[in-house]
Amino acid sequence: MSSRAERTYLGDWAWTVDRPILASLAALMVAGLVFLMAGGPPVAERLGLSPFHFVNRQFIYLLPAVGILVSVSFLSLRQVRRLAFVVYVAGIALCLLALKFGPEIKGAHRWVQIGSFGLQPSEMVKPAFVVLAAWAFSEGAKRRDMPGALLAILLLPATIVPLILQPDFGQTMLVAITWGGLFFVAGLHWLWVASLGGIGLVGVFAAYTLLPHVRERFERFLDKDSGDSFQVATALESFTKGGLLGRGPGEGTIKRILPDAHTDFIFSVTGEEFGVLVCVAVVALFATIVLRGLVLACRNEDTFVRLAVTGLVMMFGLQACINMMVNVHLMPAKGMTLPFVSYGGSSLFSLALAMGFLIALTRRRPRAERLDRFAFGGQA
Repeated sequence: MSSRAERTYLGDWAWTVDRPILASLAALMVAGLVFLMAGGPPVAERLGLSPFHFVNRQFIYLLPAVGILVSVSFLSLRQVRRLAFVVYVAGIALCLLALKFGPEIKGAHRWVQIGSFGLQPSEMVKPAFVVLAAWAFSEGAKRRDMPGALLAILLLPATIVPLILQPDFGQTMLVAITWGGLFFVAGLHWLWVASLGGIGLVGVFAAYTLLPHVRERFERFLDKDSGDSFQVATALESFTKGGLLGRGPGEGTIKRILPDAHTDFIFSVTGEEFGVLVCVAVVALFATIVLRGLVLACRNEDTFVRLAVTGLVMMFGLQACINMMVNVHLMPAKGMTLPFVSYGGSSLFSLALAMGFLIALTRRRPRAERLDRFAFGGQA
């Protein structure tokens, strides 16, 4: 146990991180492994794998993910910006490589194969994009000679065009909504808000018109008899069967016929086996991270920190909401993971990076670091 008298690097970190956020993240990681022990085995058996194949791999992925989260949380504000820039450039480059050389999976080129591990570079781009957009907006607000708003505007198409080409409509929508939220928090006029909303609706209509798989998902959502709505209907049934307290660990039956029980629909498996009350507790963990992050953002005087923290928790919360809303049939299927709960290495690493940024940005800064930042004008 560290004491305030210890002036070690680890001691300073332990006393400056936000513990409610850290504790909630740890609880989500543990809960993810427990829930995956319920949803993973049936899928593994259907694929001819060992029953706990996905659980074991998730645990293996979780170790470096925790390492990423903790390591990034030690960074200073300047180091956060620099790492975000490096990750963003590398991620966009890998997205472009995936378009040309990546394997085609379900009609999309989203993956880069590294040995036996498949990396989805767009996942790594998301948190870096938020930090860079926040930096551009904040610099534009502080310096008249800095075209920050223009840089932030240009950053959006540079990010979403590779996503559209893959295609990945869900990630594109998540990035665009988060960017719009950042633009609003940065002081965007209501006229611009209305204009951006109109552009967003045009984008959704264009995706519905031009992309058959998007149109199919919307039609299945609006009319379950218009196509194959098996997964969504089955997922919704699992909550009914589970009730408030659930049927008990290992007693669920819906997971045996649900194809994506370990990824997109793990929340439904949780509802059947552990009950709606446990699902509410999971929602509470996500809400704790988002609301605590927003509170800390409001308290911080640094414009960059306020915007970056707001963007990171907005993206984190939106991703969780989209996944859970799809599970309860409040949104069309998006193929988006539930943060730290669904199976997936790329998603885990991306979320670990995002939450590492969040903890680093919300740490109580020692006076020496604040003075150093002011002395150098807060430049990246």
